[in-house]
Amino acid sequence: MGGVTPAKTGASGTVDKPVNLTKYAWLSIAVAIATITLKAGAWSITGSVGLLSDAAESVVNLVAAVVALVALQAAAKPASLKYHFGRTKAEYFSALVEGMMIFVAAAVILVSSVERFLHPQPVENGLLGLAISTIASILNGATGLLLIRVGKQHNSITLRADGKHLLTDVVTSAAVLVGVGLVLLTGWDRLDPIVAFLAGLNIIWTGTKLIRESVEGLLDKTLSRADNKAILDILDAHTTEEVNFHGLRTRESGHLQFSSVHVLVPGHWTVQRGHDLVESVERELIAALPRLQVVTHLEPIEDPSAYEEYDADLMELRADGISPATPPGTPGPADA
Repeated sequence: MGGVTPAKTGASGTVDKPVNLTKYAWLSIAVAIATITLKAGAWSITGSVGLLSDAAESVVNLVAAVVALVALQAAAKPASLKYHFGRTKAEYFSALVEGMMIFVAAAVILVSSVERFLHPQPVENGLLGLAISTIASILNGATGLLLIRVGKQHNSITLRADGKHLLTDVVTSAAVLVGVGLVLLTGWDRLDPIVAFLAGLNIIWTGTKLIRESVEGLLDKTLSRADNKAILDILDAHTTEEVNFHGLRTRESGHLQFSSVHVLVPGHWTVQRGHDLVESVERELIAALPRLQVVTHLEPIEDPSAYEEYDADLMELRADGISPATPPGTPGPADA
């Protein structure tokens, strides 16, 4: 016997529609176009390789925003006969592409900075270029903070990745602005490419983190420690001499969370009694984690065959020291 719960159930018992986040991708595209225009203008009037690197990253922002739009549109589609669990993993592909695009931007910045270091050139119209680039950075920063906040609220890795990318762009821009400002103050032209090179290294670090997070999502990494603990606490609250749980597994797919667990009850229980227990457990789990989809499997606690699968059992993480129920003479996970 098993049960499947919806991703999110309202007070009336109806399933809430998935939130459409594509408007934020359109916002990111608009901001990327605006910042490209501003930063390209700043570079053209100054000739600064630092400002060129800043403009190059904004081009990557535009490409990433378009990819994010496509991914969010796919992730917003409901489950179908072909995609039973929906298309939420499309968001991980978006973040992966964005991470790789960050590497492309970093390569352009590093190559340009080395070339300019070997052949330094003076920065012209520096103050005007700095003013234009500052406006673009403020625009990027405000958008990045908004995307991260909405991404955390709806657990969208696409928006979080895009927001982090924009904030990385802000950090890069700040470093470039400082570098160009110091060039104007000191007259040391090679300082401009040095700052650009350091900004490129910082971008590589951000891209590495994005790619790692994307790959972990595609490989069905378990839920966070806090979410797993919330699930374990609820299962422990229902654990008695007659009731136990094992085979707990969790994963995350974009804005959705999934878990499955075996529920062990006495074999003499009626189907109705077991069903009532399972329903109660599932309701509590969804109350604690509204985006969670739960699959339960009811088993007789006395049957040795109920203990044959112990791989990837998160019940082993129970902090209170309780081990999965094991009938006398049945090998448990510690004996495997």
